[in-house]
Amino acid sequence: MTDFSQYANKVYKIIGAAMTVHSELGWGLLEPVYQEALHLELLERGVANDREIEVPIYYKKHLLEKKYRMDIVVDDIVVELKSVTNLIPAHRAQLCNYLRLTRKPLGLLINFGEECLIGERWAYDADSNVCFIVNRNMEPIDEADYSYLLDTVVNE
Repeated sequence: MTDFSQYANKVYKIIGAAMTVHSELGWGLLEPVYQEALHLELLERGVANDREIEVPIYYKKHLLEKKYRMDIVVDDIVVELKSVTNLIPAHRAQLCNYLRLTRKPLGLLINFGEECLIGERWAYDADSNVCFIVNRNMEPIDEADYSYLLDTVVNE
């Protein structure tokens, strides 16, 4: 299994940038506004990132025409942004699907739609094809029951 602690500093920087954006703009604006602002805030902090990265999807070795777009990618970290009143299982499943399709080890789900910024850290283990929540120290939360978060199991 990947040592997720190597990402702790970068995750800290991303979450700090998101907190600044949330403080500056407030809550409840449209998601694209936060995406552009977070992209700029990360750049100002010296954190290279890309926006709207296409995710190729294969079916039995055939590249499908349909693609997903990840909001922001910082190295091996997928940052999925939301501006909703409550995160729902489909939002978490979307992030986990991005991790599974790209085989990136870590994802952040950040919601700007509430008065307090909400963020979740998700990790992906390619060997077991499983997504799971990690804590601030980037350690798996073993006792976590993911069924209520995902509504379905995100492994095969």
